[in-house]
Amino acid sequence: MRAKVLFIVLVLLVVAPLSGCTIVFQKGRRVDVERISRLKNELSQLERAKKELEDRLSKEIADKEVKVEMLAKGLVITFVEEVLFDSGKAALREDSFQKIAKVTGVLQTTVADLNIGIEGHTDNQPIKYSSWKSNWELSSARALSVLHDLEEKGGVKPERLAAIGYGEYRPVASNDTSEGRQKNRRVEIVILPPVTKKTAE
Repeated sequence: MRAKVLFIVLVLLVVAPLSGCTIVFQKGRRVDVERISRLKNELSQLERAKKELEDRLSKEIADKEVKVEMLAKGLVITFVEEVLFDSGKAALREDSFQKIAKVTGVLQTTVADLNIGIEGHTDNQPIKYSSWKSNWELSSARALSVLHDLEEKGGVKPERLAAIGYGEYRPVASNDTSEGRQKNRRVEIVILPPVTKKTAE
């Protein structure tokens, strides 16, 4: 009995903060134990995917072309713009397909039951030398290019995919420096945590 209590407390301390969840226990409730077990499994699934992505993308991560991190919204794979696209363009560079394929391999195995969001982002510099009306259109088109590659070349089911363009409005660094603007020009592939419907208890 003591071991069971220690297990529940341990899971609470580890899983709840990482998943952003607040869980209220009542002693002996089977539903609470099952909920903790489910949360633990969901977290470990994303953690396994994170480790696999870090292994597959080790060179790109070392070259600071890609970043893999666990955030509140899910497991996020961030590609800097220059890795995937030429300046002002939304067509994927020829040498980008192999890098995206490394991500697809994990999407189709370790997290094959999870949905994926693709987010396009730009810096705050107005578009001058292309046909795009604004950074919104450019960021959206880039997100869609990655989405279509995941679906057409990677075989990811379309119902798992969604794309959105945030333009310049979700910066991760200051746009006052060239280094900051480079970080803001990015595409994020987000592996979304499972959505569980609440059932009556």
